[in-house]
Amino acid sequence: MFANRVITRGFASSVASLAPKVAVVGAAGGIGQPLSLLLKLNPHVGRLALYDLVNTPGVAADLSHINTQSSVKGYKGPEQLEDALKGSDIIVVPAGVPRKPGMTRDDLFKINAGIVKGIAEAAVKVAPNAHILVISNPVNSTVPIVAEVFKKAGIFNPKRIFGVTTLDVVRASTFVTTLKGGDATKTPVHVIGGHSGVTIIPLLSQTGINFAKEEVDALTHRIQFGGDEVVKAKEGLGSATLSMAHAGARFTDSLLRALAGAKGIVEPSYVYSEIGAKHGVEYFATNVELGPEGVAKVHPIGPINAYEEQLLKAAIPELQANIKKGVDFVHQG
Repeated sequence: MFANRVITRGFASSVASLAPKVAVVGAAGGIGQPLSLLLKLNPHVGRLALYDLVNTPGVAADLSHINTQSSVKGYKGPEQLEDALKGSDIIVVPAGVPRKPGMTRDDLFKINAGIVKGIAEAAVKVAPNAHILVISNPVNSTVPIVAEVFKKAGIFNPKRIFGVTTLDVVRASTFVTTLKGGDATKTPVHVIGGHSGVTIIPLLSQTGINFAKEEVDALTHRIQFGGDEVVKAKEGLGSATLSMAHAGARFTDSLLRALAGAKGIVEPSYVYSEIGAKHGVEYFATNVELGPEGVAKVHPIGPINAYEEQLLKAAIPELQANIKKGVDFVHQG
């Protein structure tokens, strides 16, 4: 996706000045650093603003030596957050703490909710029209937090707030082709619902691949709890950072291309959705067509079998509770 990025030297500065500004909030962390590297390599990024509580000037200086056309600037500490976000077209938010062994999504929520709320409040002030890509977990709750902050300010635009669930489909494609063979880059798996545990619903019936019942059970569980594999393998030293950085960079690239006018770009995302409303939830992950305003169309779920119906039935109460927790956090503190 980063091909054809070479341009003439005399034209480079003018292209960079016109190209979009992308801010990464949490840029010095385990996801933030590789994500920032991938975005520095992206020819659609003109200005890259890196924010974190520590070390971002160093990360920015390091990346600035890479010979691509985008400029990079680092911002450090709460007093520089608004400067980092100001004028951003896209704000990518991997900020927060990673999940550790034994840590539940609820534990994670208590730590990360305040971080995400503060970022959203800053964005309301200085980048009210930015597209906000939420990576910070638990996404099922942090996306509603961002939305409620914007609603309180009277500027909520459901087309511009995204939960990045791309990693679920990346994992699903990988796990399916590991088991059944084929090219993972050409084996899409539609994953709906949310972004944690039983709320992740892979629609294996839509792949056109034949699976035994035991394979469906094993693949479904692995896709739903794939993050646990990484947490365990890293022995408490982190969670999925490199694969998440790839997923975040992929979604950001897709959105950048859509904002520039490219057609037919579809990515999975957890968004404010009429599709979700049909199942009793405000936010729901499914395939989303991206366009110049952000969300152009939320695609329907499509046909599902009885097994997947049961997965969906199990996911909805969990999603409802997750969403309520995020909404209540903003209004009750």
